Amino acid sequence: MSLWIDADGCPVVGIAVDKALAYGVESVIVKNHAHEISHPGARVVTVDISPDGADYYIANRLQAGDLLITQDYGLAAMALAKKASVLTQDGLVIDEGNIQGLLGRRHAQAELRRKHRIYSRQKKRDKTRDEAFLKGLTDLLEKL
Repeated sequence: MSLWIDADGCPVVGIAVDKALAYGVESVIVKNHAHEISHPGARVVTVDISPDGADYYIANRLQAGDLLITQDYGLAAMALAKKASVLTQDGLVIDEGNIQGLLGRRHAQAELRRKHRIYSRQKKRDKTRDEAFLKGLTDLLEKL
């Protein structure tokens, strides 16, 4: 099993790699050239800056039983099709039971942005979100 991190814009890279190390799980951080990310306990892969470059790199290499950390529901759907587990940076486990609803919501929000220029605002990240992520990651590592 490997832990894959879709690292572009991911605030929990260090937390994820540290926890994976504690469980003896290899971590792979995938990022594009625009981001400077490193961690001594992980392999870092840098891809080109094309749209979805990191997503396609990960999707083509994920194996059944791997764990993926991403906020991208399209990538999550591809990972689920490969029988990988998926966790968001906020600790939400994405599975067959909720992926269709998440993809539908993503589509609706894209329509609002395109047609009406309505944009949602991200709340500032706080400690409780990191704690929720760590709990979700620990639960999945225990299960796997």
